[in-house]
Amino acid sequence: MKFEETYLNDNILDALYDMHFDDMTPIQERCIPEILDGYDVLGVAQTGTGKTAAYLLPILSQLDDGGYPKDAINCVIMSPTRELAQQIDQAMQGFGYYLDGVSSVAVYGGNDGNRYDQELKGMRLGADVLIATPGRLISHLKVGNLDLSRCSFFVLDEADRMLDMGFSEDIMKIVAELPKSCQRVMFSATMPAKIRELAVSLLHDPVEVKLAVSKPAEKIQQSAYVCYDPQKLGIIEHLFKNGDLQRVIIFSGKKDRVKDITRQLKRMKINCAEMHSDLSQADRDDVRGIDIDDIRIVLNYDVPHDAEDYVHRIGRTARADRDGVAITFVSEAEIYKFQEIEHFLGKEVEKRPLPYGLGEAPEYIKRAKKRSNTRRHGRWHSRGNGKNNHKPRNRSGKNNQ
Repeated sequence: MKFEETYLNDNILDALYDMHFDDMTPIQERCIPEILDGYDVLGVAQTGTGKTAAYLLPILSQLDDGGYPKDAINCVIMSPTRELAQQIDQAMQGFGYYLDGVSSVAVYGGNDGNRYDQELKGMRLGADVLIATPGRLISHLKVGNLDLSRCSFFVLDEADRMLDMGFSEDIMKIVAELPKSCQRVMFSATMPAKIRELAVSLLHDPVEVKLAVSKPAEKIQQSAYVCYDPQKLGIIEHLFKNGDLQRVIIFSGKKDRVKDITRQLKRMKINCAEMHSDLSQADRDDVRGIDIDDIRIVLNYDVPHDAEDYVHRIGRTARADRDGVAITFVSEAEIYKFQEIEHFLGKEVEKRPLPYGLGEAPEYIKRAKKRSNTRRHGRWHSRGNGKNNHKPRNRSGKNNQ
């Protein structure tokens, strides 16, 4: 489906023409009409699928059509990291090239006082679009620099990554400042229970758009250790003592294990930081200051819940044409779960021998595949089947309701 088949306004279409954007990606085809029609949207799609344009284009089109206050923040886009906020801001400049009446400001930490002053000026002048990281936005809210009471659009991008980084409390504080009438869009690469719970609290009767999970990039070197739970810390110690490991992120499903791993690494004089729900706000802010976009190695201390979560986790490495390594620890109780992931990948992941002195490993026994027994949950509905079957909105402004 082509962009010109939608009812994005002419200024947006002109910018897309200049950028040689003709055909929509699947996530754009299914989300853009829904957002234009005023629905809250829950999108489940990986990085690289075109999701930024899927929410930016319909929002910018509506803002350019008019009918929104000139002295207010009309759209807030939340990003987990400074780097993603900068990417969204760059996309905003391209898509908004012909939108003379639509302004934006990017708000994120890690900058000097001049940057803060620029942010403050943009917010006080009433930038239409505010692109922000949660910590920085909370800082502005605390000192009264920001009023979100007339905001019309709220976007939460990479929601699962937000929760991984401990932003849940910040997100809810920000959402509490929004009017109930605000249209809300949420994107996540995975849909674990905690993300669905967040969606229930944030979104009103959302349209759910979910794309099939792509397989990991070939440049990620995947391997696994089959081991007993008590052997996992020993493997970590071996890996760090016998290799020049830098830019490593270790995932675990339990905060007590995160604490144990951190203690072990600090005992080995490894520079590390932990992130979990027990941390104070100040400690979380310190950890968030670490650049996590240049990860070389991903260690899964526990097998991820499903293939979707596995792909998302190891996708933190091998970005920007770099190589990456993903290592998963598979305990005896997790063997079947990991075999389900291998089934999705369409191949067996290399099994590394245990380091000398750690004892014998469990046998990696092939198990019969269980029959699937799934059902739909709650009252979620999925619209946007790729067909442009919506009645056009009034092109002169907001929906008539």
